[in-house]
Amino acid sequence: MTVRKGKRLGITIQEHMAIDVCPGPIRPIRQISAYFPRGGAVGGEGGGGSSGLLSPLLPGAAGGGGSLSAMSSMDTSIEIDSCDSDDNTSLGTLEFDLLYERATSSLHCTVLRAKGLKPMDFNGLADPYVKLHLLPGACKANKLKTKTVRNTLNPVWNETLTYCGITEEDMYRKTLRVSVCDEDKLTHNEFIGESRVALRRVKPDQTKHFNICLEHPPPLPSPTAMSTALRGISCYLRETEQQRSLEERGRLLLCLQARGGLCVGVKRCAHLAAMDVNGFSDPYVKTYLKPDVQKKSKHKTAVIKKTLNPEFNEEFFYEISFSELATKTLEVTVWDYDLGKSNDFIGGVSLGCHSQGETLQHWIDCLKNKGKKVERWHTLTNELPGSTLQE
Repeated sequence: MTVRKGKRLGITIQEHMAIDVCPGPIRPIRQISAYFPRGGAVGGEGGGGSSGLLSPLLPGAAGGGGSLSAMSSMDTSIEIDSCDSDDNTSLGTLEFDLLYERATSSLHCTVLRAKGLKPMDFNGLADPYVKLHLLPGACKANKLKTKTVRNTLNPVWNETLTYCGITEEDMYRKTLRVSVCDEDKLTHNEFIGESRVALRRVKPDQTKHFNICLEHPPPLPSPTAMSTALRGISCYLRETEQQRSLEERGRLLLCLQARGGLCVGVKRCAHLAAMDVNGFSDPYVKTYLKPDVQKKSKHKTAVIKKTLNPEFNEEFFYEISFSELATKTLEVTVWDYDLGKSNDFIGGVSLGCHSQGETLQHWIDCLKNKGKKVERWHTLTNELPGSTLQE
């Protein structure tokens, strides 16, 4: 278009700044005022112009003339925008099963398959894998991951990932985050989509099937969008949850047997707190039977390197009469081994007549069922009441 010197373009600054960035010729985005009659014109003749009220009035178009071409042009731009927008692009679907076994306190997630994943690589494909996280909680301690399936948008895994030490309280208050990512060897891995499942939807000892659409991660709430009261409540709940997550340092599976003494079986730990810079720990377990005047009740397991879910399967025996056992307290602590410096305390648990909750019930069941092995999961805490921690 040739513009003579001294003449100005007939376009507003709003139309000049708001342009439709699409392939093809650049054209102004139509304003809402373009869909209503200007200057009192009703559009069309004899009342037949009601259909033109929703058509943009282009310069030089009278009444309903040119409305068809304008509408077709508008529809084309909407389709292009919907295809190019990340918010409207399908990320794919994921199919998996969840099973909670109450007897073993374990949660099994069988990742089956995904369909129609979003392409992430230059070849129009992806190298997808699935990650699991339990929320709230430390991500590194409870992350599980499937194998990677190469060059496909419809991967099939058929892989079962298991969380150990999951109590019924965890099933009520925790959420499972299922994420699908694309693995890149040369650069960082890319996020495709996720879904979050409240574990209270899963009934004990019953397999529940899920076939869900992947979504973008939920946006963080803006502080400016909340009132002062809501912001205060949000901060209080966040601090309470952080304190609770700090108190829980992992889980410990113990087996007790009162038969001619006390046999303590240290089976395994799960979801331990990471104490090293590499995101792992080198854990081992110590047991004491207190009060220990002669300081001869200490037993220690082997050190398992670089893990947050160690398996020990070791047993220790204390020669003690049943009457004396009722006055004792079993203290079990988990430590992180560090070469050349003091070891780090991860967490511990005390079992005895003065303990509370699950630990007290475990101790009572052990004393009642003489000769029988009683196995329970315990939550590790960062403080043991009435105990002086020494390495």
